[in-house]
Amino acid sequence: MPEHPVIGVVSDTHGYYDPALDRLLAGVVHIVHAGDVGTLDILERLSRLAPLTAVAGNVDLPSFGDSLPWETEVEIAGLRLIVCHIGHSLMGRHDPVAEGYDIVISGHSHRAAIEWRDGVLFLNPGSAGRARFGKGRSLALVEVRGGGPEPRIVDLG
Repeated sequence: MPEHPVIGVVSDTHGYYDPALDRLLAGVVHIVHAGDVGTLDILERLSRLAPLTAVAGNVDLPSFGDSLPWETEVEIAGLRLIVCHIGHSLMGRHDPVAEGYDIVISGHSHRAAIEWRDGVLFLNPGSAGRARFGKGRSLALVEVRGGGPEPRIVDLG
């Protein structure tokens, strides 16, 4: 594992694979896709770059059937993550702070956001798909330093 591993986080690709993802995600230790994948070939391409964790989004259901979970937990580079597509639906079932998660990842809004609540990172990478709803396109990179996450949003134009 690299001294400062980086986790790549994308969401809301809606069937569009931006070629810039190959460059921006090169060398990450893991990729998380927070739903509204669109087509399974997106996940195939991402999984060629790094190990991949993905969840289904509201647009993916029911077409993906049981191939993707609605939410999942994963440990990456010593951090405990919970991933879903629609963040407020997760909050009805979990208390991430009390349950000891380091990062909560969601998508859906197409709006990138970094928020800290009681030491827990709540991260929405924005949309990596084609521009929609007049919003920009982005992804997130989370560098792990000193056992904690250091997120940044990367503009995709």
